[in-house]
Amino acid sequence: MAFNLTRRKFLQSASLAAVALPLSKVIASETGVTRSPLEPAGSFKDETVVGGVCEMCFWRCQLVGKKRNDRLVKLEGNPKSIDNGTSICARGNAGIQLLYDPDRLKFPLKNVGERGKPKWKKISWKEALDECGSKLKKVNETYGPQGICMFPHGSTAKYPMHFFERTVGTHNVSEASFFQCRGIRDTAYLATIGMAPGENVDMPNAKAILVLGGHFGENIHISHIKRYVKGLQNGAKFIVVDPRYSASAAKSDIWVKIKPGTDTAFLLAIMNYLVTTKKYDADFIDEYGDGFEEFTKAIQGWSLERAAKECDIPAAQIKEVAIMLAENAPNVSIHPGRHVSWYGNDFQRQRALACLTGLLGAYFVKGGWVPAKGPKVGKISWAKQEHEAAHNLNMNEDEEMRYPFTPPGTPTELIRDTALSGKPYPIKGCVIWGQNPIQTIPGQQKMKDVLKQMDFVMCVDVMPTDVTMWADILLPEVSYLERYDLIKTGTQWDFSEKQQQYIAPRMPLMAPMFERKDQVYITNEIAKRMGYEKDIPVKTIEEMVEKNLAVAGLSLAQVRAEGGIHIQAGKNPYQMPEDFEVLFFNEDIADVGFPGAPTYIPVKDSPAGFARLIYGRVPVHTFNRTQNNVWLNNAMPSNPVWLNDELATKMGLKDGDVVGFINQDGFKSRTTTTVKTTPGIRKDVVYMGHGYGTANPLMSVAVDAGVDDTSLMTKITLDPETGAHGMRNNFVKFIKDGNIIDIPTSA
Repeated sequence: MAFNLTRRKFLQSASLAAVALPLSKVIASETGVTRSPLEPAGSFKDETVVGGVCEMCFWRCQLVGKKRNDRLVKLEGNPKSIDNGTSICARGNAGIQLLYDPDRLKFPLKNVGERGKPKWKKISWKEALDECGSKLKKVNETYGPQGICMFPHGSTAKYPMHFFERTVGTHNVSEASFFQCRGIRDTAYLATIGMAPGENVDMPNAKAILVLGGHFGENIHISHIKRYVKGLQNGAKFIVVDPRYSASAAKSDIWVKIKPGTDTAFLLAIMNYLVTTKKYDADFIDEYGDGFEEFTKAIQGWSLERAAKECDIPAAQIKEVAIMLAENAPNVSIHPGRHVSWYGNDFQRQRALACLTGLLGAYFVKGGWVPAKGPKVGKISWAKQEHEAAHNLNMNEDEEMRYPFTPPGTPTELIRDTALSGKPYPIKGCVIWGQNPIQTIPGQQKMKDVLKQMDFVMCVDVMPTDVTMWADILLPEVSYLERYDLIKTGTQWDFSEKQQQYIAPRMPLMAPMFERKDQVYITNEIAKRMGYEKDIPVKTIEEMVEKNLAVAGLSLAQVRAEGGIHIQAGKNPYQMPEDFEVLFFNEDIADVGFPGAPTYIPVKDSPAGFARLIYGRVPVHTFNRTQNNVWLNNAMPSNPVWLNDELATKMGLKDGDVVGFINQDGFKSRTTTTVKTTPGIRKDVVYMGHGYGTANPLMSVAVDAGVDDTSLMTKITLDPETGAHGMRNNFVKFIKDGNIIDIPTSA
């Protein structure tokens, strides 16, 4: 699938010759698309198309497309948007390169080799769907619905996920966005304030902002970054807690260079200080708090000095943070975070963040946590059926939940352990839709072993990611620029402005190319073959969007006529709900054997000679999803490893040295990267961008570029309340020129 373009062929291409011309010679059209003087007048047709909703990351900015002769040549932010406006990030701009990526999946493929080492044969859609339908039907008939598992991700995976979960009846569904990302956050806040938090903090109006490990400026979620920047411009004090001097830390008033895994101890000390010095919002707690007395008793042992020793930071700095928050309360943004699956003690940390927000009275006030009151649209999908034989792995023999505060779905490890052991039942069919569980889930070899033992594996994706190498049938999906899909709803990002809401259905900017199909077509055809034709809720994806819009009194034609976005009056976001309360001590949590108040659970320190491996976002990539994009790869083709500069000197390493890694279990990285020495990182950790090191040779740009950090996560840690993974409990040494180099973390 690789596309080879030599320099000679490039220069010989008349249509591309204009890149060598000065800008003064390039003529702008009315739509903003430019043409070369080499193109004769009347040889092209320019138009602007509306209705785009980006999916180069999950933030989903609203777009317009610039087309020339039915080819999409440019993407821009929709000027009507009250979310991202005309702004889009580097990834959003590079959606053009995803659309036309020569490595994209084009046709249904059948693996006639072995899983993991595939040999692909092009087949017809009928043959592909017949095989998928018959094989999944056989698994269902042989083992029951619990014999099928699914790993979905993204907006296109919702419709097929609901089919397998609600209609077929399997509980074995694991979304990476929940079990390796934000699920712990959502369930912890649900257990504290009865609502999932999102990223709904009113940063533009905040007087102080507290962030734990938030990579603002490295994640580039446009409207979110706008809120953050507006808050800083308005003078908000900014506190960043992170072992690394991130882009956020570079803008902070206080950078807390915390020891990894000890964040909850830090928060407990702040809260205990606020309680003992009576710097908390007593009126708010009297009216909205519950279990406050039990909470104060539970945290009373956390002095500043105790936390300072545990967190390896000065006690005076913890006090400084506490005072800064108290002096600016209640107009304080305690950010809930997004990716929070860190150390396996994460539920309690997220509970602590929710409780700290309550102590400061920072719910439903300017500058605090303020949920966006978005408009309602429909949610047409598969109806839930009764399935007596379906078994939930999260229920033990006594019908008690193993992980009572799990996110939606079934914890990934329960699915994998069951598949490998066959107990309490076999799992022999696997559907992977838009997720790459080889690079999203710790324990890569375990995931490969799970896939090896399946009777049938089906993958649906846009690109040939690593996990597609393990498919029996590989189906090509249309990209976000070629389909109808979700309906993005929300509110104006700056609550200080006039309140407005928006409804933006995703509409195709281009017709699908080659033989790619959408999720409704694929799922419906498989459903027919599995015997569920009578349950199909819609015939086409366009029909689904129309029905969902009808709930809001809209149609696709109307929204398209309105420029791709419907805008209506909003609601007061600061209005406190009548039944709102903050459970500082949650008796339901205590009743099932977990701490009812936020509690610190220590994690293991780095073994001698090793440093903890942490990872994060980079501004021009969305993990592995964008690695094959030629524009973005050119901007950041590898993921340099951050190493403390003093340690680097002792280790004999310098900037640009090529290194590999070996972890605590003796696993060596398959590829290498370069060293980035810096004083801006603790000595007990190393850091790299996540999502690199693709192994699939069909990804001709991304293959073997950088190091796959997930491959080094062989130690599996689970959060006890949720069953979600802790992703930062593995440790590494460096390898240079074949020699293993210890990391002198005690230096």
